Amino acid sequence: MSGHSKWANIKHKKGAEDAKRGKIFTKVVKEIIVAARLGGGDPSANPRLRTVLLKAKVNNLPKDNVDRAIKKGTGELEGVNYEELSYEGYGPGGVAVLVESLTDNKNRTVADIRHVFNKHNGNLGENGCVAWMFDKKGWISVSRKAVNEETLMSVALDAGAEDIRDEDEDNFEIVMAPDDFDAVKTALEKAAIPIVDSEVTMLPKNYISIAGKEAESMVKLMDALEDNDDVQKVYTNADIPDEVMEAL
Repeated sequence: MSGHSKWANIKHKKGAEDAKRGKIFTKVVKEIIVAARLGGGDPSANPRLRTVLLKAKVNNLPKDNVDRAIKKGTGELEGVNYEELSYEGYGPGGVAVLVESLTDNKNRTVADIRHVFNKHNGNLGENGCVAWMFDKKGWISVSRKAVNEETLMSVALDAGAEDIRDEDEDNFEIVMAPDDFDAVKTALEKAAIPIVDSEVTMLPKNYISIAGKEAESMVKLMDALEDNDDVQKVYTNADIPDEVMEAL
């Protein structure tokens, strides 16, 4: 499977469960508020906000919600002050789990996350225990139907991309340093190459294969973490075989 988070691919196969539960809007709105607070409400001058607005568009977040979130971030409207926190731990089989959150109550959040780990045969660790197993990278997915590989390589590599890989049978994935993420994305847009998905993410340096009961518990752990309102993103180096996912 691809170098991008295998959990991201698993989620696509399972379907957009967060969207079905109505949680995706809440998570995107939080990201917009924080991005606008840190970098201002003008997307042209705020790369982080531009990236979040693309996610809002992909998830059909209504424009009114987007506008209100930006104004809350810039202080034009009253809003909650969210704090960015990360948590690290281990899942079944000793796989690494990295959790990013936006919260207005860190005591509540850490208690909830610890409970989820414990319930699903994992354990919350100290800061730094698994972060070294991941690299922070920009990641962009492009449909194979939209562009041939030679053209994609020319545009992306010239803009600063590090690598172009086969994500799956439908898409290419482009990997770059976080500082080059915006430049590569802009180059693709100028070349009229449509982007399926994009984000600054944490890519595992290596994967750990798990199966059976461990794999089943791991999927439940990841689902429960992502179901938490304070959790924005979850990363893992777990490699769960397709046949196991289909069985689950």
